[in-house]
Amino acid sequence: MSTTQKQTVPFVVAGSGTGVLQRIEVGGGGAAHVFSTDTVPPFGGADSEPSPLSYVLGALTGCNQITVQLVAKDLGVRIGRFTADAVGDFDPAVLATGAEGNANFDAIRVDVTVETDADEATFERLRTETERRCPVTQLAIRSGLEFTSTWKAAPLSA
Repeated sequence: MSTTQKQTVPFVVAGSGTGVLQRIEVGGGGAAHVFSTDTVPPFGGADSEPSPLSYVLGALTGCNQITVQLVAKDLGVRIGRFTADAVGDFDPAVLATGAEGNANFDAIRVDVTVETDADEATFERLRTETERRCPVTQLAIRSGLEFTSTWKAAPLSA
């Protein structure tokens, strides 16, 4: 009897900065991808870069777009334009003042529109399987916040 070892893929980032502004390199030193984070003035920033919370919501929409492509291929359907809007409800009291509670988003809502040739039943499978397989969606759901999503199918553009 053979045992299959679980394979993992390491994702590495390195960040450094002063104050609340940070430069992040993806993949470690000398990486090809670099981005920065800042915050709004009430939290001590200049709002010169997106906040880490904005990146979380962007990662959620981006990860769904990647995952829907993989799922569509498995289901044998075509995908055209994918659009997603994400809204996170955030109470800053824990972060800003040290209040008791959870520093996470209270809720995240995602609205997705997908151009596809999938029929209604297959589109529902596309949605549920994308949400099940998307690591960032699962990170949000398993964190315990209120997660809701609305998915709409649109015809493929010619």
